[in-house]
Amino acid sequence: MSRVIAVLGAGTGLGVAVARRFGREGFRVALVARRQDRLDALVEELGGEGVEAAAFPADLAEPAGVPALVEAVRGRFGRIDVVAYGPISGEQGFTPAAELDAATLEGLLPLLLLTPVEVVRAVLPEWTERGDGAFLLAQGYSAARPMPDLSGLGPVMAATRNYLHSLHAELADKGVYAGALTIASLIDRSEVSAAARAAFDAADGPRFPVADPDDLAEHYWNMYTVRDRAERFHPESLTPPATA
Repeated sequence: MSRVIAVLGAGTGLGVAVARRFGREGFRVALVARRQDRLDALVEELGGEGVEAAAFPADLAEPAGVPALVEAVRGRFGRIDVVAYGPISGEQGFTPAAELDAATLEGLLPLLLLTPVEVVRAVLPEWTERGDGAFLLAQGYSAARPMPDLSGLGPVMAATRNYLHSLHAELADKGVYAGALTIASLIDRSEVSAAARAAFDAADGPRFPVADPDDLAEHYWNMYTVRDRAERFHPESLTPPATA
């Protein structure tokens, strides 16, 4: 039976690029996002390229729905071998640390921390029994390097990063891989990137670098196959120095 990747947060940027990259290696693809119309379009697009894909509409900001979602994917494909988790939306944004409050953090916690933990809990028994599996997480650079005026998202992603590094160490000898791709750029071809660039241009604001999602998907494939570290950075030049 061919392997299966579940792309949670499947969109027109990184999500479909990851689906396409793994699909070239023979993976079947489960696409998960809120919008049925977007998912249907991506399923059709991938199908035209010879990649078997299916849509699973779900709100990933609701951790309680994770067990049913995982069972639905297993019901369709029979297994899950890889999870690529990277939902982000234009509804999320940075907040200066001096203006941050508990309500803002509580709103970010489900999607960025609680649901990833629940996804791992749901798939880990299958992976440890098989002795193989991989959880790949996309996150922003502020998770690793705090920056003025770019708080809110950063503290929550930092908590998830902490969890993932611990998970990586605990599971390495069980054949299960957990790794984060930390991205210091916008992602081309995504709706969020287009909206952010338009906002920055309109306000004559900062210009952020833009990454090609195909390059990021290649990072994911290398992480999955090599499994030599808990975290990779894009661009690599921004990798923080190791601490003693």
